[in-house]
Amino acid sequence: MSDRIHHVLFVCTGNSARSILAEALLNHSGAGRFIAHSAGSQPAGAVQPLALATLAELGVSAAGLRSKSWREFAGPGAPELDFVFTVCDNAAGEACPVWPGQPVTAHWGVADPSHVEGDEAHRRRAFMDTALTLKRRIDLMLALPIASLDALSMHQAVRDIGQH
Repeated sequence: MSDRIHHVLFVCTGNSARSILAEALLNHSGAGRFIAHSAGSQPAGAVQPLALATLAELGVSAAGLRSKSWREFAGPGAPELDFVFTVCDNAAGEACPVWPGQPVTAHWGVADPSHVEGDEAHRRRAFMDTALTLKRRIDLMLALPIASLDALSMHQAVRDIGQH
C-alpha cells in the first residue's frame, strides 16, 4: 500500500446509521489520507436523525451524507476501493457485489442503535456508544503503517481491529 489517498466503503443493510456514522468519522479523522463512503444492500433512503445528532455532538460534519445502494460502488465510474468493511451482521452474510480493485475486506460488526427502545436519552446513548466503538476502530486503522504493510498483513490487521 502506498501513501496515496485510500477509498474505504462501509456497508450495512439500511445505510442509515452505522455505516453513515463510520463514513463521517473516517472522513473527519482521516482527511487527506482516506475518503470514506457508505452504502447498503437495501438502503433505507434516509439517514437516521439520531445519527446526525450524534455526529453534531461529536463535532463531525454530516454534509453530503445520504442513504444509498452499494450498487453505486460496484459499477462503472465507481472509485477503486482499497478497503470494504461490513458493520452489520446481515450485510456480512449477504452476497456482496464484486468490488473493483480487489479491496481489503473485514467485518467490523456493531449493534444497530436504531433498534434500541426506550426514552430519548437511552436511544441517544446507544447512538453515541456505536459512534465511539466505530471511532476507536477507525483510530486503530489510522495508526497502522499502511504504506509498509503487505496485503496479507493489512488484511489480518483490519480483521483484528474488528474484534476490538
